[in-house]
Amino acid sequence: MSVLICTATEFEGRLLRERLATSEGTRLVVTGVGPVNAAHAVTVEILRRAPEAILVCGVGGAYPGSRLEVGDVACADVECYGDLGAVAPSGFLDMKALGLPVVASPGPLYNDLPVQICPVDRRVKFVTVSSCTGTEAAARALEARTGGAVENMEGAAVAHVACLHGIPVGEVRGISNRVTDRDTSGWRLKEAALAAQEALLAWMTRR
Repeated sequence: MSVLICTATEFEGRLLRERLATSEGTRLVVTGVGPVNAAHAVTVEILRRAPEAILVCGVGGAYPGSRLEVGDVACADVECYGDLGAVAPSGFLDMKALGLPVVASPGPLYNDLPVQICPVDRRVKFVTVSSCTGTEAAARALEARTGGAVENMEGAAVAHVACLHGIPVGEVRGISNRVTDRDTSGWRLKEAALAAQEALLAWMTRR
């Protein structure tokens, strides 16, 4: 099976590049940070090589009620656009409330996007945002509204493009920090990235 593996940054895929350098059928791409970069890079790769599966690997933050700790690894069972919609006096209106699907057919799909590949046992809902959450209050509000557990900046865009092209997608992330009042002193980005890559490599060895 031909597989496209996406990381947002170089450091999130360093081990993968070392271990998979001679692996036939596996292509690694650094998309850049954020949903537009991710969607563009994945679309280009699909048009060039038509992969049979797409995997995202990287780091993410855990919401307060997720029961995930720094260093844990989880995969997405659903991806969600966390801040795609409109703000109204009554509160946030997601795409379903606005009557605007992001995928009309097959669908309709609104903020939540399907994920078909689950490389690790810990499966939770991932939430993609364009602005990382930096306060405890905002984290709890976003968690309550979406039902999500892990925050990131690319996953929903990749899942969106994969859905449009009918390609199965999976996403694995190591938890680098808790999503709360922003304090980067406690973040463990490199350790989380390494844990995610090791988990993905273990799954690829078994399959």
